[in-house]
Amino acid sequence: MTLVLASASPRRRELLAQIGVPFSVAPVDIDETPLADESARDYVLRLAQEKALAGFQCTEGQPVLGSDTTVTVDGQILGKPLDRADAISMLQRLSGRTHQVMTAIALATVNGVYARVVTTQVTFRVLSMEECERYWDTEEPCDKAGGYGIQGLGAVFVTNIQGSYTGVVGLPLCETAELLTRAGLQVWQK
Repeated sequence: MTLVLASASPRRRELLAQIGVPFSVAPVDIDETPLADESARDYVLRLAQEKALAGFQCTEGQPVLGSDTTVTVDGQILGKPLDRADAISMLQRLSGRTHQVMTAIALATVNGVYARVVTTQVTFRVLSMEECERYWDTEEPCDKAGGYGIQGLGAVFVTNIQGSYTGVVGLPLCETAELLTRAGLQVWQK
């Protein structure tokens, strides 16, 4: 049985391939608007589960993996930047501080939905306005929660990480492997 990844993210595809899991890709389109008074943890968990379930409805019983990542600082969810000003504002809020990156994973199977939330603490050095502007000009932050990519050029901002690096990238591999194994799927397949 082949896993279905309900995501268009190239980073999630790369990470899943890294652990040797055969999969197909079937992105789903869901409303990602946070609900009123919804915590960041509940938000990412809900989105991951909705993605997995939406994908599962389109398969013939194949397991479907959904995932979502968000960045929070001061209890506020920082999604993907709307524009240049929004991205620069986000980076300035993260500058010289520790923030949380939460990634939820959900696996929908014929036996139900298994889910986990992984939270990682990420600390940035102090960023100048000029480097925030130059970073935006690279176009890397355009589609990234919190306006940066730790696996790319944004890595130069990070002074410390406590938790799952792959969770910050978008798919916590340890926890993903545990969910897959629990559902009877093997990692490290040839």
